[in-house]
Amino acid sequence: MLGWLLPEESIFSKMRLHGNTKWLPKYLVCLTLVWVWSEARHLTDAYVEAVQGCNSMFGCVMLRTYQGFMGALTRWTATLMKILWPVLHERMEEIGGRFWCIHGWVPIAFDGSRSTAPRTTANERAFCAKHYGKGKTAKYRKKKTKGVRRKKNKRNKAQPQEPQAWITLLWHVGLRLPWMWRLGPSNASERAHVMEMIDGGKYPRNTLFCGDAGFVGFPLWSAILQRGGHFLVRVGANVSLLREGADYELAQNGRVLCWPRAMQGKQLPLRLRLVKVRIGRTAVYLLTSVLDSKKLTIQQMVELYKMRWGIEVEFRGLKQTLDRAKLRCRNDRQLLAELDWSIMAMAVAELFALREQLATKPPTRDACREPADPSRRSLANMVRALRSCLHALDAVPGAGADLPTLLRKAVTDGYNRKKPKHARYRPPNPDKKPLGAPHVRKITVREKKRLRETLKELAV
Repeated sequence: MLGWLLPEESIFSKMRLHGNTKWLPKYLVCLTLVWVWSEARHLTDAYVEAVQGCNSMFGCVMLRTYQGFMGALTRWTATLMKILWPVLHERMEEIGGRFWCIHGWVPIAFDGSRSTAPRTTANERAFCAKHYGKGKTAKYRKKKTKGVRRKKNKRNKAQPQEPQAWITLLWHVGLRLPWMWRLGPSNASERAHVMEMIDGGKYPRNTLFCGDAGFVGFPLWSAILQRGGHFLVRVGANVSLLREGADYELAQNGRVLCWPRAMQGKQLPLRLRLVKVRIGRTAVYLLTSVLDSKKLTIQQMVELYKMRWGIEVEFRGLKQTLDRAKLRCRNDRQLLAELDWSIMAMAVAELFALREQLATKPPTRDACREPADPSRRSLANMVRALRSCLHALDAVPGAGADLPTLLRKAVTDGYNRKKPKHARYRPPNPDKKPLGAPHVRKITVREKKRLRETLKELAV
């Protein structure tokens, strides 16, 4: 399977290695993937297991020490990620089939999350926010709970800020696979990360970027449109829009303009489509750059937005199944390399399982079998299958115990539950407030005049 993922070593030809380098990039990639898949609690123990596994598979390991291995990762991770991302995209399109496009679009979601880092000086310097606790929300909470804190501070002294690494992930909605990601400190801007990935990446035709209410703003949306893509995002009271005509109907594809005052007279407004739908008990406002309602209907918008929530399951798999909720490296550069390769190893494992599951066909036409669906893929069962095979590389697998068969069986349970799985009690979140409705006002006479002048200037 690693041969299918990396069939040629020529993809690493642009790497300018030192003349004394004895390891090959392909073997470094394989060693790192096995290192992440290991279930050992300590990184050094995981490295020992990875060395033993690569010795059995390839007959040699060129990085004999853990220090040399981590030095190679910190030096070459950024370069290797730029090489492996296009390979990952090619393999995804190769096996994607009917899940590559949904309703004629290639849907890619984006969202952000954090992983905790050890409390070392290097990690605190690299990942902690410099002005933590000095914002308006923090000051308001201190003022609100002043009397309570006086009593509790003697028993529970305030702890210093915990370092956290920020993850901004692009995620293929149909295949449920990571597409690309950016890492940063705990106060990193996820919108800036998305703009960097959109500007620096290559995307297929008819790409539809799907985001939640945090991914709003003229700069982000215009960057997506300039790259030839489209977007579908949820909006709320944090967005202000304009309407031109008197035939504006929100329930039936209301046409609106996004034209902040800072952009008026400099750039043309973005012409968008706003709809109000109900998902469960919540009224949701969805904004898209696809103006033709035949190319993207309201029902399709709701379906794609619901599918976008699978990216939260991806973060849960990274933190719980691969145990990366709290990272282990005590150096900031090594920690970023650990997190980069954890996401890559998760993506490769899911890609291997998806390849086997989508390639499997029912033995007969009348066989009662559900079609393969990426939403039924189980990351926990995939990792168990990989670990069991890595522990017994020298043994001959029995019937049904080989890796392809185990990956085909790596799916979630299919029985009907009598009770829901959601938690019986959920603590209240003080930061979660009602999103509200976007502010939509009629365009003024002055703004209409400025729009005509801008059109004339751009025409000249």
